[in-house]
Amino acid sequence: MARMTSTPRPLLNRRLAEFGTTIFAEMSALALSTGSINLGQGFPDTDGPEEVLEAAVRALRDGRGNQYPPGPGVPELRTAVAAHQQRRYGLVFDPDTEVLVTAGATEAIAAALLGLLEPGDEVVALEPYYDSYAACIAMAGGRRVPVTLRPRDGAFRLDLDELRDAVTDRTRLLLINTPHNPTGTVLTREELTTIAALAVERDLLVVTDEVYEHLVFDDAEHVPLASLPGMRERTVTIGSAGKTFSFTGWKVGWVTAAPGLLSAVRSAKQYLTYVASGPFQYAVAEALALPESYFEAFRDDMRSKRDVLTAGLAEAGFEVFRTAGTYFVTTDIRPLGESDGIAFCRSLPERAGVVAIPNAVFYDHRDAGAPFVRFAFCKRKDVLEAAVDRLGRLAR
Repeated sequence: MARMTSTPRPLLNRRLAEFGTTIFAEMSALALSTGSINLGQGFPDTDGPEEVLEAAVRALRDGRGNQYPPGPGVPELRTAVAAHQQRRYGLVFDPDTEVLVTAGATEAIAAALLGLLEPGDEVVALEPYYDSYAACIAMAGGRRVPVTLRPRDGAFRLDLDELRDAVTDRTRLLLINTPHNPTGTVLTREELTTIAALAVERDLLVVTDEVYEHLVFDDAEHVPLASLPGMRERTVTIGSAGKTFSFTGWKVGWVTAAPGLLSAVRSAKQYLTYVASGPFQYAVAEALALPESYFEAFRDDMRSKRDVLTAGLAEAGFEVFRTAGTYFVTTDIRPLGESDGIAFCRSLPERAGVVAIPNAVFYDHRDAGAPFVRFAFCKRKDVLEAAVDRLGRLAR
C-alpha cells in the first residue's frame, strides 16, 4: 500500500511567522563576536541610584517579595505609582483598582493588547514602532495599521491628517508612543489634543507607552494623554522603572487606567507572568519617591550624552535628526553614500567597531525606513567618546 505524504505543518504559529529573532539579539551577538561598542540595544552601562540598590537588598533580606507578591503588585508600589502620577501630572488613580504592576513595559503592552483586542480589530500605531508592538498585535489576532512619522525640519513628525484617515469602522484602538522610540520625537500638546479629540469622536481606546516620560529635553514637554479632555476613561498608560532608574534587568513596569480598562488588562496579564520582580517592586516604590533633583540630574546627564554622540555622528558624515526625548538618536546614512540601513549596520562593526540598529526593522513600509539608523546614547561618556572616534573612520 502506498504511503501517503503531505506537507508538514509549520511548527511556529502562523501569527508569529513573520517575526524571527529580534534585531537586538542579532546585533548584540555581533557586538560580542567583533568586540564592538554596542550602541544598539537600549540599556545603560551603569546601574542606577545606590539608595535604590540598597532598598532592593533590604527587601531581599527582610523577606519582602521573596515569595509570590500580590497579583496586582505590592501595595507600596501601586501607591507610589499613583502618587507619582498625581504629583507630576495631577492625575488621580486609585492604587487598588486603577494601578497594575507588570513585568516591565513589554508585558504591559502585551497584556493591554491581548486583553482589549478581538481577532480582526485594527490597531493604528505610529511607524517606526518598537518591535514588540507588531508581535503583540499579531498574537492578539489584531491587524496593525501603521501611520508613518516622516522627517521634516530636522526631526520626525506626525501627519495628523494621515492619522485621521487611517481610522476606520474596524479600528479598536490607537497605540501611541511618546517620547517616541526610535525617532526621539516628543508629540506636542497640540498634536496630542488632536489625537484625543479623534479618539473621543470615533470612540477609540488608546494604549500609550510613556516609559521615557522623564527623558524629555530642551523645550519639549511630556504631556500624558490621559490628562487631556475625554481621555481619562479611555486611556491605558504604561510606565517603567527600567528607563527612569537604569535598572532594566529588574523588569518592573506598570499600567494606570480606569477600573474597567485595568480589569481587562489584568485578566490577560495574570496568565502571562502572573507575578514577577517581588523584592524589586519595593525598591521601585522608594525610587519613585526620590526628590526632583534626582530626575533633573538624570535628564541633564542624558542630555549631555546625547550632545556628545550627536556631534560625533554629524562630524562623521551622518545626517542627524533632533532627539527631543528617549535615549536614542536616529540618523540618515545617505550622506555617507549608503542607502541600505540593514546592510550598513551589519557591516559597521567591521568597518568602525560600533554596533547600531537599522530602523527599517521597525517599519511595515521597509523602504520608508531603509536609510535610517538608530544609535543609543545611554552609555558612559568615555564609551560614547570612543565610539565617536571609531565612527570618524567613516569620514576619513
